[in-house]
Amino acid sequence: MRRDVFQAIADPTRRDIINLLASRQLNLNAVADNFDISRPAVSKHIKILTECGLVLITQHGRERYCKANLKKLEQVATWADQYRAFWTGKLDALEDFLDKETNEQKLK
Repeated sequence: MRRDVFQAIADPTRRDIINLLASRQLNLNAVADNFDISRPAVSKHIKILTECGLVLITQHGRERYCKANLKKLEQVATWADQYRAFWTGKLDALEDFLDKETNEQKLK
């Protein structure tokens, strides 16, 4: 199954894993130690994140280390920017309307 970044961040546990790995590289056991779910469940989440390119796994001896690839989140930021511009315009219009209403109330 082909997965994308949006599928990866749809799950709160995967978002937590990304947040955990954003600041440091950890082995699979260290990642699993941060969650109250089974190690196989954490491995499934890591697999999905890897398939999406959000997590890179490197082998150092017998250990496998996970590292976040935050560059892939640019896809999400690009998508969200269009809505940010829309809502900024709407909120600015609301602010102007409320300022106008307040000024009219003061004049009465």
